[in-house]
Amino acid sequence: MVNPRDRLRSAGRRNPVEAIAQQVTERVVDLLVGALDVNELAARIDLNELIGRVDINMILKKVDLNVMLDQVDLNALLARVDLKPLLDRVDVNDLLSQVDVDALVERTDLGAVIARSSGGMAADALDAVRSQTVGLDQFIDRWVGRVFWRKHPRPLAPQALLNGAAVEAEASP
Repeated sequence: MVNPRDRLRSAGRRNPVEAIAQQVTERVVDLLVGALDVNELAARIDLNELIGRVDINMILKKVDLNVMLDQVDLNALLARVDLKPLLDRVDVNDLLSQVDVDALVERTDLGAVIARSSGGMAADALDAVRSQTVGLDQFIDRWVGRVFWRKHPRPLAPQALLNGAAVEAEASP
């Protein structure tokens, strides 16, 4: 920026009257600026008129929004957002009506899901039946023992299995 006084100073070097005028002007300006009350001057400014003269579009064209957005902390910004009013405005029924259920089903292997869930249910049911069968077998064994007046309890397993378990127990030290 060029100081307007520099032009006058250079001109004053050629003519002594201009040099004196330059010195007087500088002194008057210094006295005037010193005497001004900046707060009173600012109070006289009509900000609405001043803002009305500003071309916002011209300013926005010079602003690099990417630089500004790089300085924004999105996590902090989102932490300040109350999502409840936003979610209250969402029409869930309308949103779900736009879902293509047929395409969703095509991408899902429902056969595998059903097989896994039914296979698990079948295994659970089979375990329950086995457990009940073992209980019933023990119940029948006790009653047969009472009917035939057995003095000694029956072995828990056939003799061959009991011997095999004994052999395994002896083999593993």
